[in-house]
Amino acid sequence: MNTTSTIAAISTAPGTGAIAIVRMSGPEALSIAAKVWRGHALSSLPPRTTSLGFITDADGADIDQVLLTFFKAPASFTGEDMVEIACHGSSYLQRAILSRLLDAGATPAGPGEFSMRAVINGRMDLAQAEGVADLIASTSKAAANMAMNQMRGGISKRLAELTETLKNLAALVELELDFSEEDVEFASRETLLHTTDELISRLDTLIDSYSAGTAIRDGIPIVIAGAPNAGKSSLLNALLGDERAIVSNIPGTTRDTVEDTLSIGSYLFRITDTAGLRNTTDPIEQAGIERARQAIGHATILLAIVDTTLPPSPDLIPTATTADTHTILLLNKRDLPESRIKEWEALTGTTHTLLPMSTRNQQDVSTLRKQLTEIAAKLQENAGSQIITNERHRIALQKSRAAIDRVKQSLTSALPLDMLTQDIRETIDHLATITAAPITTPDLLHHLFANFCIGK
Repeated sequence: MNTTSTIAAISTAPGTGAIAIVRMSGPEALSIAAKVWRGHALSSLPPRTTSLGFITDADGADIDQVLLTFFKAPASFTGEDMVEIACHGSSYLQRAILSRLLDAGATPAGPGEFSMRAVINGRMDLAQAEGVADLIASTSKAAANMAMNQMRGGISKRLAELTETLKNLAALVELELDFSEEDVEFASRETLLHTTDELISRLDTLIDSYSAGTAIRDGIPIVIAGAPNAGKSSLLNALLGDERAIVSNIPGTTRDTVEDTLSIGSYLFRITDTAGLRNTTDPIEQAGIERARQAIGHATILLAIVDTTLPPSPDLIPTATTADTHTILLLNKRDLPESRIKEWEALTGTTHTLLPMSTRNQQDVSTLRKQLTEIAAKLQENAGSQIITNERHRIALQKSRAAIDRVKQSLTSALPLDMLTQDIRETIDHLATITAAPITTPDLLHHLFANFCIGK
């Protein structure tokens, strides 16, 4: 990439609003802005200062009155000289100003090029840049908090800690090899194994957080399942506060899944109403039931709803297909005699979270919504303080995990230590791809000399 050019782009989303931002980054950002500017002399504008003036066309006529802010390298988002122009939100004005900057010498910015320049210039690493993208795309407070943590370097710090431990491990192995003929032991195999086990545990924690992280980022999947006429569609409508699904006393009304999103507190949920589970010869309904079972298999939370007017039977209770699914058994139509509710409770025992409810009772619906947020909060808590949400990160961590596992196998097999070094370096390299900060041999040697007095 040519990082010596000065790039320009509209930074606000397409459409019309009150204010829009057009930005430039590069060595000629201020001089290009000066060519199209009428107002206070930009050559004397202090960094991080905003000035009111006009952007003019080629004939000197005013295009728009704007606020221009100058950021001096390296104290800018990209690490280069930057100019941000806040104009009125007209889509025509945005395009006219951008066109004027391009005519004056700027080049069009490519997708993500401002963030990429920030990475190249050391203002952030690649993981932090991906956090910026996630923050922009966040649709809930929880997702925004995770993205903000990544953008501020939370994941990068955890990876740096892992890399530091790996470098210490590599340094110990290198010392053992260098002094193999001396009667000196820098670290026993038990110590090396302990360090390796610690690394594996920390990598597993990060890898395991991916499932919760993507659920929180994209919306926690909820599936409503039950027999026909159990109240599934009524529950969906009650949770959404809208007549989203058709409610009917005719069994098999819902033939396919009905999906929508639901925001509760800090969390976004993706909720799916499914076809009633029963034995049927109707091929269309059978297809809907198969989709319902598939949806249950991908649910983070299963709302298993039963009609308590029916005699208690385990055949009427939908069951999750994975152990990680949180199941809430909703005993619908709770306005029945207490004895019938107790029969259902006795049937299920303590295997489910039970909630007697009526979809017509707002207090019951509010109680369910509260339970959903509690499950979401617990999901986030169990994932740990650092949660990964990026598929690229997960793959790199899994490759690191495989490499460090080979190190452990070599240690337990009492193989020569020189066979460990390549796998340790491979573990480091895979981690480095996440932040785009490769570890070089001189860096490893510097670390070794800084921690051990070999020359004495």
